[in-house]
Amino acid sequence: MYLDDIFGLKKKVAVVTGGGRGIGQTVAIGLANAGAEVVIFSRSGADGTIKQIIDNGGKAYWVKTDVTDEQSVDQAFQEVLNQSGRVDIVFNNAGICVHKSTLETSVEEFREVVDVNLNGEFIVARAAGRIMIDKGIKGSIINMASMSGSIVNIPQWQASYNASKAGVIHLTRSLAVEWATYGIRVNSLSPGYIATPMSVDTPQELKDAWTPLMPLHRMGTPEELVPAVLYLASKAASYTTGSDVLVDGAYSSF
Repeated sequence: MYLDDIFGLKKKVAVVTGGGRGIGQTVAIGLANAGAEVVIFSRSGADGTIKQIIDNGGKAYWVKTDVTDEQSVDQAFQEVLNQSGRVDIVFNNAGICVHKSTLETSVEEFREVVDVNLNGEFIVARAAGRIMIDKGIKGSIINMASMSGSIVNIPQWQASYNASKAGVIHLTRSLAVEWATYGIRVNSLSPGYIATPMSVDTPQELKDAWTPLMPLHRMGTPEELVPAVLYLASKAASYTTGSDVLVDGAYSSF
């Protein structure tokens, strides 16, 4: 009972951006298993995620959303208010990456990465914050950062991604301080290399280069991120805000 009260998310409404696959899908299911009603924001459908949650007795639905479009995000949150009446948790997860050297990266590619990874998280967080403040909800916003916001990855070059994730970490700290007076907690999650459908397409030579640098000599799994998200989303983290939680198997520790 104590653990359910501290870590449980019953009667909470959680929005997950990019929850149709990979980390977003796994975290969405984890939030639902903890008792939250889950709403997926994504450009394409999230039928697989929704079905898994509903088949397991949970509540979930999808709202078509472009996180880089302010009007789309505002309309999506309005739909959540119409259907669920509130927003308690946001897992701000949607993101993209371009593996190119700086000299090969076009300005358009750089802007696209920053637009999704940083601007998109700002747009979603701001919309959620407005609702929480207006309704007096002491909510939790969890922004997806990366260990790449604190280190420079090798041997691949990805300056646009690294810069965007560093921005997310400092955006998180800024919002945490700004919204502390409203009881809204804002934290970021910084995973290391995680085995997802996206990473399956990663060239083997990169994986071979990463492995010797990993103290645990393996990539993480999306399931290994869920406990950190549940902590940040729940009462257990009532005094945790403005933090960047690294879940990288000590990759960035040396």
